[in-house]
Parts: sequence; structure tokens; C-alpha cells
Amino acid sequence: MRSDDDLVAAAKGGDPDAWRELYRAHAGRLLLWLETRATGLDDSPDDLAAEAWLVAAQKVADFHGTSSEFAGWLFGIARNHAANSRRRSGRRQAASAAIPADDHLVPGPEMAYAGAEWVREVLRALPDRERDVVTCLEVLQLDVAATAEALGISAVAVRVARHRGLKKLRGALPPPPAVAGPRTATE
Repeated sequence: MRSDDDLVAAAKGGDPDAWRELYRAHAGRLLLWLETRATGLDDSPDDLAAEAWLVAAQKVADFHGTSSEFAGWLFGIARNHAANSRRRSGRRQAASAAIPADDHLVPGPEMAYAGAEWVREVLRALPDRERDVVTCLEVLQLDVAATAEALGISAVAVRVARHRGLKKLRGALPPPPAVAGPRTATE
């Protein structure tokens, strides 16, 4: 059996400084990843992240690995919570399908984040697996092994999904503007 690195071993021993360090290393990326998966979720990304951290704290004794491998394990927990939330949401939506939607919403301060929202929309256009892989690798900067662990797929499947996802994203971008050549004397 592999030994844990010092940070994970200290967290397993209940060291609050070790937990703080793990949280600093992974919390922002986890929340961003959950936000890209927010479509169809019954819970907010913040709530899902909190649930994932709670489960990680409860089950850390079962985890063996480094602090880098901890990211894949933590993201896998969050993925399971997000799947449960999506199922709950689907059941609630089916039950409330007869309620009319309110089309009179006024844009709020989130309009300042239009660029980030554009990225989320582009990523949402990808199939789930490709979106998740591209988000983990390109946005969250996880490595292939941590991404495979987080998503519950093989490293080969991660590489294939990344290739396909990036190809689709390149195809979705508008063509670059044409660059005019040098002007001649006759122009």
C-alpha cells in the first residue's frame, strides 16, 4: 500500500492546518468545476462543494494517496453529489411542469460576468463527458490522472474526450478577422 504524503497524513490525524491547506489548494477549483455543471442541479454549487468537503472529512481515513490525488478523490465525491442533485431536480421539474415561468426577470449584477458566462455557455454546448474533461484539464488545471479519478473514467477516455471537446470548441469559435495585406500604390 502507498503511504500518504505528509499533508494528507496530517489531515487524517485531524490537524486543522492540514485541512486548511487542502482546502486552499482545492476549494476554488472545486467550486468552479461545480459551477460549470450547474445546469439542472437542485442544489447550488456552494452547497454541493460543502457536502463534498463534509464527506471528505468523514471518509478521509479511507483515502490513501498524495494531496494531488486527494483532488481527484474530492472531485469524485462532488460528482456523485451533483448527480444526486440532478436526479432530484429532474423529479421536481416533472412534478412542477404545470407552473408557468416568470419571463419578467431584470438583469442584475451578474451581467458584469458576461465573459465568464460566455465560457460556461460554450462549455455547456459540449456533451457532458467532454465538458467535464475540458473543464478539469483546461480550466481547473487538474492532471489526466486526477481528472480520470474525479470523473470515474480511464486516463485514455480522458485524453480522447479532451481531444474531441477541444476540436468542437475550435469549430464553435468564429473565424478570425481577415488581415488586409499591404496597400499598393494603385489602391
